[in-house]
Amino acid sequence: MKMSVLYYSKSGNTKKMAEVIAEGMQSLEGVEAKAFALDGIDDNWVRESKCVVIGTPIYMASVCGEVKTWLEGPALKYALAGKIGGAFATADYVHGGGELGIRTILDHMMVFGMLTYSGGGSCGKPVIHLGPVALSGALDSYRDTFHTYGRRMAEKTLEIFG
Repeated sequence: MKMSVLYYSKSGNTKKMAEVIAEGMQSLEGVEAKAFALDGIDDNWVRESKCVVIGTPIYMASVCGEVKTWLEGPALKYALAGKIGGAFATADYVHGGGELGIRTILDHMMVFGMLTYSGGGSCGKPVIHLGPVALSGALDSYRDTFHTYGRRMAEKTLEIFG
């Protein structure tokens, strides 16, 4: 089953964490996951994906302009309705707005008709209520959480569509 992790990354931080989520997804048998920068999406892959996760760096306590522009335009061509959706962020500061950016993405996904998911507290620790946020100065310390998030997204997608 195909799954996609889409992201914008200026410094490489969001790309790195997108790849970790895709690795977590692929840790399950029967899952093929790929990470794509927003300006390099394989259109057919994303259309065929049952799960789409979107990541953003946080600027000014919100999603970056490139993600907002993508959500309000190009995203509409990917037939996202009915797919599992999730979001993640990278930020410079612990109180820099990571969850606000994730909420912006999740809100758009719900408008698209996607089924948003994270696992919340129901999966135990690490608790990931909305989506994971990694701080730029310590990306490696968030690797396990992002990997777990990818695995949880894949598990739920397989449960629903498998």
